Amino acid sequence: MPGVLAFLETRDGAPRKASLEALSAAARISASLGGAASAVAAGAGAAHACGDLGRFGARHAYAAEGAAFERESSEAFAAAVIRAVGACDPDAVFIAATSKGKDLAPRVAATLGVPQVSDCTEVLVEGGRIRVRRPVYAGKAYVLVEGRARPFVATLRPNVFPVREAPGPCAVETIDVPAPAGGFRAIVREILAATGGKLDVAEAPIVVSGGRGLKGPEHWSLIEDLAAAFGTAATGASRAVVDAGWRPHAEQVGQTGKTVAPMLYVACGISGAIQHLAGMRTAKVIVAINKDPDAPIFKVADYGIVGDVFEVLPALAKAVREIRAQSR
Repeated sequence: MPGVLAFLETRDGAPRKASLEALSAAARISASLGGAASAVAAGAGAAHACGDLGRFGARHAYAAEGAAFERESSEAFAAAVIRAVGACDPDAVFIAATSKGKDLAPRVAATLGVPQVSDCTEVLVEGGRIRVRRPVYAGKAYVLVEGRARPFVATLRPNVFPVREAPGPCAVETIDVPAPAGGFRAIVREILAATGGKLDVAEAPIVVSGGRGLKGPEHWSLIEDLAAAFGTAATGASRAVVDAGWRPHAEQVGQTGKTVAPMLYVACGISGAIQHLAGMRTAKVIVAINKDPDAPIFKVADYGIVGDVFEVLPALAKAVREIRAQSR
């Protein structure tokens, strides 16, 4: 039966937002092909995670649990996806382009002997074939790739595809993925949670980002103060700032960093290079603060403030705190 299989990545037993985005895209494309979307989850709590997937368009889900997944081996997760492919014979396999997805998709494609396309930002069906759009040359251009192999394996960029509900029945089936007799070639021995309790820039509802206009890491407290004033905001950074060592790569927003889609994105001292715009232009509301009135960032901003970030940011943080205090 035609359709698309989506891999469901979980965290603490719950589906990750990026995977639900991939599943929503799978449901939409499956409908265009006249088929049904399927999903596969693996690891502890996989069956529980599959329980609500009918709400997001999956009509069949495969849950793989057991000793093979105790050490987070990519080989085990790839084996689960391949077993699901054998069970439902999909036209395509969609995997979110997270750290795990970027490791998993090439393994699946290589085992199946089919090509794999990475970091897709658009998926459509034309002439009965699946086509995907992906950036090249650091986001300066896009190419349209047609999937002729079956299944067509693609990773989808997080925070680009909307999560859409398409309620319906979903049959959950358990699949067995035994550990290889000789053991896995690589296993994860330890997973360390990030310290500090900071919000992930890719999942925060508000992002305050800084660029070279901050002039040095000693001024980064201005970005952190504004983020703290909002209360539920994460701090982001441009590539130039990360390359200079001011901020960790986990905060980088852009083509080679993370793609974000918050309700509010505040760009402070960021000129607006194409590489950066590729990672944040899907934000619902964009506010740009830059002393250069001709900065490219103003072309995509909903609101712009032409001014010195060293004067604007403290005043803006104060105003946000006052407004929040009045609303309590």
